[in-house]
Amino acid sequence: MHHPWARRSGPGLLVLPLSLVTFVGACTIADRVPSGPAGLAQIVVTPNQMILGAGTTQQFAAYGRNDAGDSLGVTVTFSATGGTITADGLFTAGTVAGDFQVIATQSGGSLADTATVTITVAGPPVLAQVVLVPSSVSLLVGGAQQFSAFGRMSNGDSTAVAATFTATGGTISAAGLYTAGATAGTYRVIATDASASFADTATVFIAANTGGGIVFVGAGDISDCGNDNDEATAQLLDAIAGTVYTLGDNVYSSGTASQFSQCYDPTWGRHKARTHPAPGNHDYNTSGATGYYGYFGDLAGPSGRGYYSYDLGDWHIVSLNSEVSMSAGSAQETWLRADLSANTKQCTLAYWHKPRFSSGTHHGSLSSAQPLWQALYDFHAEIVLNGHEHNYERFAPQTPTGTADPVNGIREFVSGTGGESHYTTQNALPNSELFNGTTFGVLKLTLGTGSYTWAFVPVAGQSFTDSGSGTCH
Repeated sequence: MHHPWARRSGPGLLVLPLSLVTFVGACTIADRVPSGPAGLAQIVVTPNQMILGAGTTQQFAAYGRNDAGDSLGVTVTFSATGGTITADGLFTAGTVAGDFQVIATQSGGSLADTATVTITVAGPPVLAQVVLVPSSVSLLVGGAQQFSAFGRMSNGDSTAVAATFTATGGTISAAGLYTAGATAGTYRVIATDASASFADTATVFIAANTGGGIVFVGAGDISDCGNDNDEATAQLLDAIAGTVYTLGDNVYSSGTASQFSQCYDPTWGRHKARTHPAPGNHDYNTSGATGYYGYFGDLAGPSGRGYYSYDLGDWHIVSLNSEVSMSAGSAQETWLRADLSANTKQCTLAYWHKPRFSSGTHHGSLSSAQPLWQALYDFHAEIVLNGHEHNYERFAPQTPTGTADPVNGIREFVSGTGGESHYTTQNALPNSELFNGTTFGVLKLTLGTGSYTWAFVPVAGQSFTDSGSGTCH
């Protein structure tokens, strides 16, 4: 069947009217002619943002984008700050830290795009801060407080630092021993590093002497290079004034000189100048505890002996050594009796590592410590502090054989909570008043005239605590 307007012109040839040919031909031509490309509207450099170490490289590239948002090939010229860049976009970071640019500019045109390059320069950490400890202290008129300062590096590590101390409201020695003046009020202690680039300030509250007490704070079983729990307890000491004691096992696992310098010193070591230590069995894992005695020096008493005494206010304090003989008639027990006989203070406190009594099941009670207890009991001592068991425990006053004695008995605290680990199990002894095996912290005692108070202070994020008071015999 044929179109009614068509006619044949020769065999097999179909001829259409001119008007129809023109119409159809116009439509066909129009359909087959593509639109011309939209003009170049934008240069895009990729990646748009990079962080590079000094001397490292990064390949950059660029492409065009037209008005419709389509990607187009484009020829660009690269330029850069903070480093060098090749013609094909390979950037090499320079050695100066900062924010820099890579720029891709249209060749023969005006369009461009910019990428940001942040260059970091790796290098040894530098001193970033001086920290003065304690950060605040309350003193009575004429009272004294040992301050110390340490540095904090740009990577967060602690380091020793030489500091110059100045103070108001009293006097301070070159070594940081502050003595409160005669006027009550709020004053300052300032520590400045040798370059005078960094300083820190502590607040000193001076109050009139109305019979207040002396703070005595510490714990045992402290530093282990494998964890940071000792830093948490050291931060408690940063905010607590007074004299610091240790209850042995100062650093794990062997009390070597390097372990003291690398593990203990950056944490509790920043309070070394105000610390009176006691040794433990791990300190003696180094023959003769030479790491312990070498680190603490005169603070540990006569070298190699491990027991000594001193006075704090109205209290006589005795640091003993559970790692040498404690038997009746031993050099230590004989010395202890002579020391207590010469004591003129009403109140007495003693401390050492291994406890006479412990409800903990890891080590338990140590009967070989009984002769020291007996000497202290005979001379009416008030308090014994121990570590060794990695927990906290408080006992009611008792005799050297463990019989309750509220009149003449000695109150014992076990505070092996300095940071090494936890011993959580318990087999409660008759006079045990409180036990906790899951909290790191320090035991703070306030030693007054004829009386004392105690408070267990937990590390940040933990809630267990204990407090109370007692009187001297």
